[in-house]
Amino acid sequence: MAKYILKEMAEGMADGHKALYPKMQTYSLHDYETVIEHMRDYAGNISGGMIKAVFDALVSVMKSWMPMGHNIKIDGLGVFSLTLGFDESSPSEKAAMENADDNPKNKYRHVCIKGINFKPDQKLLQELNKEATFERVEADVQVPQKTKLSREERLEKAKAIIAKNGFMTLYDYANATNQSRSVASKDLRQIVADPNSGITTRGTHSHKVWVARN
Repeated sequence: MAKYILKEMAEGMADGHKALYPKMQTYSLHDYETVIEHMRDYAGNISGGMIKAVFDALVSVMKSWMPMGHNIKIDGLGVFSLTLGFDESSPSEKAAMENADDNPKNKYRHVCIKGINFKPDQKLLQELNKEATFERVEADVQVPQKTKLSREERLEKAKAIIAKNGFMTLYDYANATNQSRSVASKDLRQIVADPNSGITTRGTHSHKVWVARN
């Protein structure tokens, strides 16, 4: 039986009520070799090498066709599509962010791939729900931490961390400002959007860090 925690969103709903959502409690990450091993259990006589070859071919197809504007649909699994964004590390993007008074519509913006969206097949969701049973782990609702620090104080703490280590992680900032990771992430997005903050990002997803803006 899977377990979940009931959490409260950082911001309330339009009617003033606190929005709640369940978050699944996960225990492990099945790596590539483990997934191959599980697939062999279901696939009968198909070898692990053949399964890997299929995965490699799928990755090659995605790398070849998705950047050209094609989404990838796999029946029974779902649809993969790209997420685009502005490349904050490119010289043109840095210039556009530094000149905040200029109309961004008139400036060249360097676009890059920021991530991959996955929309699951509805039949897959239905099958998963047939197998799933959830139990609430804790009686209390987890409430996001709220910092007592002002924006200026939070910004100074961020700059101090970056000056000491050369970079700052989301965990570093959340811990230093006494905020939940979700609230700290939103806070950092607002800081980076401000060209006068002196802070920008490098990397993506789990490799994303915050550094001093050049």
